[in-house]
Amino acid sequence: MPEPLTAPPAAPTTDPAAVVTRDLRAVISRLHRRLREVATSDGLTPSQVAALTRIGKREASSASALAALEGVRPQSMAATLATLEERGLVRRDADPEDGRRQLLSLTETGRSTFDGERQARREWLADAVRTHADDDELRVLARAVAILERVLA
Repeated sequence: MPEPLTAPPAAPTTDPAAVVTRDLRAVISRLHRRLREVATSDGLTPSQVAALTRIGKREASSASALAALEGVRPQSMAATLATLEERGLVRRDADPEDGRRQLLSLTETGRSTFDGERQARREWLADAVRTHADDDELRVLARAVAILERVLA
């Protein structure tokens, strides 16, 4: 039986920028996951928290736009939104410009939940940095944030 074809292992890189960016992506990914865990309260699933967050930030005004942003099928997003509506966190209103479309927004309860989730993430991250970084490391982190802002500009 012939051996399956596999790609050869990638050669280790010595490019400092490539090494740093690989490690940075891994750390940011872990940080993102941890922040999602901190924010998942009141029995909301990660996908429900993600939808609530995008609606709260006004990143998506319709179910189809939200599904596209989250990379899920419209049917999956419909189920997520139905649960958020049942819990009184999200509402749908007719689009005044297109009666076939429904616009998403947070209810007062949804806004309170969204704001609480954001505050919980901010507090957790500030406490983690306070606990694990000394004054010199805080200055390094501040410089790193400034560098990342320049990279993103």
